[in-house]
Amino acid sequence: MNTEHLLSSLIVLSKEIGQWMKTERSSFDLKKVEIKGFNNFVSYVDKEAEKSFVHALEILLPEAGFIAEEGTIDKKGTRYNWIIDPLDGTTNYVHGIPLYCTSVALLDGEELILGVIYEPNTDECFSALKGKGAQLNGKKIKVSDQKVLLQSLLATGFPYDDFEREASYFDILQTFTHKSRGLRRLGTAALDLAYVACGRFDGFYEYGLNPWDVAAGAIIVKEAGGNVSDFKGENHFLFGEEIIADNALISAEFLNIIKNGFAV
Repeated sequence: MNTEHLLSSLIVLSKEIGQWMKTERSSFDLKKVEIKGFNNFVSYVDKEAEKSFVHALEILLPEAGFIAEEGTIDKKGTRYNWIIDPLDGTTNYVHGIPLYCTSVALLDGEELILGVIYEPNTDECFSALKGKGAQLNGKKIKVSDQKVLLQSLLATGFPYDDFEREASYFDILQTFTHKSRGLRRLGTAALDLAYVACGRFDGFYEYGLNPWDVAAGAIIVKEAGGNVSDFKGENHFLFGEEIIADNALISAEFLNIIKNGFAV
């Protein structure tokens, strides 16, 4: 399998679909939004974008299955599976906030081997291939060299439909307001991870996420030299609904605060 060809093809596809979503936004009607669950939205844009990804990727790698957010296909691969979030940041999108992206990764067994995140409003394409590093618009990127948590800019995502750990979450949030340079909440986990990979953020954490939210971002962070784990510091971030990503230099203190905070 030519993974470099797969990656370059996915980059082209992500840009085409991302730009289509941006064009659709100019005439988008909030009344077209469907509610999947509490604070969980979907539109025809999500569904059509996913169908476009699935159609093209089936041709590109026929033996692969899919783990796709909108469930437009039910096909599991014995070895390879594409993990697709056609529109990460749907709430931003439907409210006209120009901060959203496509996010697609390829899983080989239990190992992520490539990923692409494309943000059409800035025309920024983040990509990674296992063992080959990470790139932004074709140029190599790496995580920040910040060694001190107190001087770090962090990102997070607020609980929006899973409130079981909300008290612990906000206690940790308060701790970080005193022990970091500040926190940001973009409303798209994929871009949070991409921004860690290119050094804009020094760390990111969130719970209640799905594989399609984090898959592409996780391999991009890793290939940019960062750390990715669950809240115990283990490797169950893809299906474990919790993730920490950082520049590998603030990991010990960053993880310790999160681990202890959620252990209460």
